[in-house]
This record gives sequence, structure tokens and C-alpha cells, in this order.
Amino acid sequence: MPVAGPGLLILTIASIVLLLVLILVVKLHAFLAMMISSLTLGLGAGMAPAAVLKSIQFGFGDALGFIAVVVGLGAMIGRYIEDSGGGRSLAEWLLERFGRDRATLALFVAAYLVGLPLFFEVGFIILAPLIWSLAKESKRSLLVYGMPMTAALSATHSLVPPHPAPAAAAQLLGADLGLVILYGVVVSIPMAIAGGVFYGRWIGERLFIPPPPMAERAEPEAGKTSAPPHAATVALILVFPVVLIFGASLAGTANLPGKVWAGFFGHPFTALLLATLASMIVFGTRRGLDRNQIARLAVDSCAPIGTLLLMMGGGGAFKQVIIDSGAGLYAGRLLAASNISPLVVAFLVATVLRVAQGSATVAIITAAGIMAPLVKHVAGYRPEMIVLAVCCGGSMISHVNDAGFWIVNEYFGMAVPQTLKSWTMMKLVSSLTGFGLVLAAQAVWG
Repeated sequence: MPVAGPGLLILTIASIVLLLVLILVVKLHAFLAMMISSLTLGLGAGMAPAAVLKSIQFGFGDALGFIAVVVGLGAMIGRYIEDSGGGRSLAEWLLERFGRDRATLALFVAAYLVGLPLFFEVGFIILAPLIWSLAKESKRSLLVYGMPMTAALSATHSLVPPHPAPAAAAQLLGADLGLVILYGVVVSIPMAIAGGVFYGRWIGERLFIPPPPMAERAEPEAGKTSAPPHAATVALILVFPVVLIFGASLAGTANLPGKVWAGFFGHPFTALLLATLASMIVFGTRRGLDRNQIARLAVDSCAPIGTLLLMMGGGGAFKQVIIDSGAGLYAGRLLAASNISPLVVAFLVATVLRVAQGSATVAIITAAGIMAPLVKHVAGYRPEMIVLAVCCGGSMISHVNDAGFWIVNEYFGMAVPQTLKSWTMMKLVSSLTGFGLVLAAQAVWG
């Protein structure tokens, strides 16, 4: 017998609790936990077994049909830049132009651009030797240079597609990807400046962290077949797909002539494909790589995203069961009738998931799947704003259950209390700043 009303809402909350228990206590993989929670919710809500399976199949495919292409192409671009040494080249070029006196700003800009296609961990490892060198030369705390870098890398990772979490959230919530990229950039820059530059400088003056022992053993990048590409070339390829995607959104919104072709070349599939092909030529062929080496880099880039794609599909399946069980419609009507802003709900749900299980990617994807059925029936809120609220919450607090926490802890040579005072507090300042901007934008333009 189908469950309805408050019972359905309680059952949905119970399935979310089950999801967290499976991940945190049982130590089950997030994808498996999402599948089990989806089945439990569907059967518990009184759906026919065949209908539950059909709902999971549809939700999984609907989530991945778009995101798999975007994430895959983005990963390939990042891998070509990483292998060519382009990220380090861009950072060093910016340091020369800005000067050592403004090294903090140069590192911030470099990390932000490098962070657009590269995962946080990859960008961090590429740029870490630079901050070690600057800290040695200036005899200032490593945090003065490290916080701007980590803030920029983590902000792009959590808020700007084609990174997996914001891209998946945009798909699950039915948002325009071009606008999510634009809004994500607009929000992520000031939030990273607040946490990385301002708070980073403040904590750096109060907590002296010298370069870690591993800095003495660090060696320059090796194994490259030629000199790294020019920084301007790297920057051009990084912003190229973003410009195309944003141009398509602008042409469609303003009903400009040629909007059909602008929409074609500015579609994320086409824009990222063109950028990938350009990367293969500039960072592959022109560096002397043969076709087999170029193909191998593409294959290598896809390996780390397999788990991410499964989690995205699992989030889509969970979302669809919430919809098909009727829980989404019921909860959405309750939310619409209340005075609580969906932005606040989205932010808090993502924050709780982030604090509980550690991974920003899992928190953002899961929270987007939970929120999608709810906000569908609430007027006055653009889905892009809900995406940003979810992403800000999902990047809120990084502590001992987050892999990023331990990467920063190790590469900065800090004790756990020092990492909590610096990295964790920086994430708190950044996320609250970003969410404040989202609320302000909703108040002005909502």
C-alpha cells in the first residue's frame, strides 16, 4: 500500500539517514549506498518492485546522459595541460608579470586558471613547489601563499563546471550550464579572495608555518619531451570553452542573429570537444608526442572519473525515486507553503552532508538529488541559484574526514590543530562569503 503525507516525508528522511550510516558506519562505497537507499525508499513508499527498478534506471541514465560527456572532455583537457607542464608554466609567467611583491595575487590568479580544468589534488601538487619556494625566499609563513592557492583551487572545484560536482548539480536541478559557469565564476572569485587572500594573510601573520621537509627533496618536473607551452597559450585554451558556452547563453537570451550556430558551437559538448582537440595538438603533437602517446593520455584521464560517474548516476537514481514515490511533490508543497528560503534549505542540506561524510563531491551531488524534487514546485527561484547554494554548502567545512584536509596537512607540514585553524577556517570563511553573495543576488534580482 503506497505511503503518503507525513509518513512519506519521514521515510525519505530515514532513507537519507540510512545513506549516511552506510557511508560513515558500514564504510560502504557512496555509489552502493545510494543504490541501497534508493531501493529502500522506493519499496518502503509502496512502489511496485518493477517501478522502483525502472525509476532507478531512468534516473541513472538521465543524470549521466549529459554529465558523462562534459566531465570526460574536461578531464582530458586537464590531463594534457598537466602532462605538458602548462600549469606550472602559467603560474611562473604570472609571477614574473606581477612581481614577487605581489606573489599572493599572482598565485591566486594562476591557481584559479589552473583549477578550471584540473582536479583540486592535481592542481595542488603542481603548484605546491612554487609556494614552498616563495616561503623560503620571503621567510614568511607558508600560509600567506598557500591559502590563496588552495582557496582558488577548491572554489573552482566546487562551483565551476566542467568539474563533476557543480556539473552534476546543474544537470540534476535542471539549470543552464552556461549560466552556472558564469554565476559560478562570479561567486567563486570573491569567496576565494575572502578566504584565501584576506583570511590567509590574517592567519599567516599569526601562525608561522615554514616549508615542510619534503620541500627540500622537491625536484623540478621531469620527463617532458620539450619545453612547456607558453603561458598565454595555456590561458587561451582554458578560457576558450567558457567563452563559447557563455556566448551561446547570451545569444539565446538576447535572441541575437546567428543564435542557432552560437548555440551549436557554444553547447558544452561542442565547446569542450573543440578545446580537447586543440589541447591534443598544442600540448601533444607540437610537443613531439606521437598518436599512441596522445591516446594514452586520453585513456589515463578517464580512469579517475569512473567512480565519480557512478556517484553522479547514483545521485540521479536517488533523485528519481524521490520524485516517483511522491516524496518530492509533497515536500516541495510544504516548502512552497513555508517561509523558509529554498536557498537556505539547499545550503544546510549540503553542509550537513559535507560535514558528516567529508567529500565535497558526494555532498553536492547527493544534496542536489535531494533538493531537485523539492524546488521543482517552488516559484521565484532560478535553478542556477539553487545550484550555487548547494555548492557553497557542499564546500563548507573540511575536517579530518576529508582527503583534501590531509593533503594540505601533509604538504604544508602542519599539525592537525594548525590545519583546522588555517585550512578548515578558510573553507568556512569562503563558503559563508559565497552563500552570502547568493542570498544577496536573490534578494536583488529574485
